[in-house]
Amino acid sequence: MSTSPAYFTQDDGVFQPTRFSMSLWAPSTLSGPPVCGLIAREVEARYCGDGFAPARLTVDLHRAVPAVPLTVHSELVRDGKRVRAVAIVLRSGGEPVARGSALLLKRSTQPPGEVWRPERERPLPPRDALATVDEAMHLFGSDGNGWSVKMTEHQNDARKRKWVRNIPVVAGEESSPFCFAAMAGEQTSLVTNWGTEGIGFINTDVSITFSRLPIGLEMGIEAESHLSDDGIAAGAAVLYDAEGAFGICTTTALANEHRQIHGSVIDTLSEEFALTQVTPDRGR
Repeated sequence: MSTSPAYFTQDDGVFQPTRFSMSLWAPSTLSGPPVCGLIAREVEARYCGDGFAPARLTVDLHRAVPAVPLTVHSELVRDGKRVRAVAIVLRSGGEPVARGSALLLKRSTQPPGEVWRPERERPLPPRDALATVDEAMHLFGSDGNGWSVKMTEHQNDARKRKWVRNIPVVAGEESSPFCFAAMAGEQTSLVTNWGTEGIGFINTDVSITFSRLPIGLEMGIEAESHLSDDGIAAGAAVLYDAEGAFGICTTTALANEHRQIHGSVIDTLSEEFALTQVTPDRGR
């Protein structure tokens, strides 16, 4: 039986990337979700509590994060009665390789009055589609094409979405809904920059704002907007679960046409991952 996958193993505060954390953009580098998950894990472990909830998580990905042992460092920027601000740095050999910031707000009661809200319901995948995947789940969707496990079936110019249940950040730990949301939100670049020829923009940051945390570990992310000119893209997406939308994600990205990622590459990796999850009692 295979061991449960995770993005990192940990030994005395040092995080060693696993093969599941590798990027498709360049060899020996990490993909965005593991980086965001590791930063979110630090924020939740050290700064949530006392009625404070994460309201924004921003991760700057202005350089490729090397697939080497990492350490996490954080500090309080401000600790007020209703607002708590945090700065986070990932380091390799003492050198910063990624930075993040988080804003935590004190929970309270809703003010009086009514505010405009979009009435559009976000599409949920059917339960029979969810039954086709195991521990990690990545279902792709696009307007007019429903949901499927194959990204290539949605390589078009329609609105994109993804339903995600990720793997844990660190082996041997149960990751929280906040960590899973951070890793899902990083995929704003995927759903907003994915077109007829695959993904041609690489994101340089992601910022996720939360009105609440997701109700579980499964959630969707749906493209809300894509703007691009002269090789620079701005994208926005909505994070949602079975109860509705709970977060807004934005990202900026640069054209990376020489390393365009075609959906067939992701389909192949998904199939290989599924094979690693087959146990002797399953799939005979």
